[in-house]
Amino acid sequence: MELYFLRHGEADWPNWKKSDDERPLTKRGKKEMREVAAFLKRAKARPALIVTSPLPRAAQTAEITAEHLKVKYCADKLLAPGFRRAGLERLLNKYPEESLMLVGHEPDFTETITSLTGGALKLSKAGVALIELDRSWKNGRLLWLITPKLTKK
Repeated sequence: MELYFLRHGEADWPNWKKSDDERPLTKRGKKEMREVAAFLKRAKARPALIVTSPLPRAAQTAEITAEHLKVKYCADKLLAPGFRRAGLERLLNKYPEESLMLVGHEPDFTETITSLTGGALKLSKAGVALIELDRSWKNGRLLWLITPKLTKK
């Protein structure tokens, strides 16, 4: 099974007064996500479905990516901040596709990827990692990790 982990784009608003959970992507974050999504299309990323955290910054990231890849997306509260390895198994049972793209947050994704692969990494904003999971969903192999800067080259 292929599992894409896509971290939401930039959502830093220095004078943000509302709840952190309500932060949308910045203008720069939207532009960066369009570049990452275009790269994913060129790289022939083919998830059967994109599942996103319901938070606005993640949902906007999923929407931009889904539009470029011509894939459906849906929100699932399992991917809200606090997502961990245990949530991954519930998510995979709920969405049995052979290739999924998950859109969410840090440090959740880095911790989950590290748990699956044993590798040490950090998923940057708008970064994407592709993991090949074994049939037991217990172990994975990191196939690639892309930062937004690499998508421009």
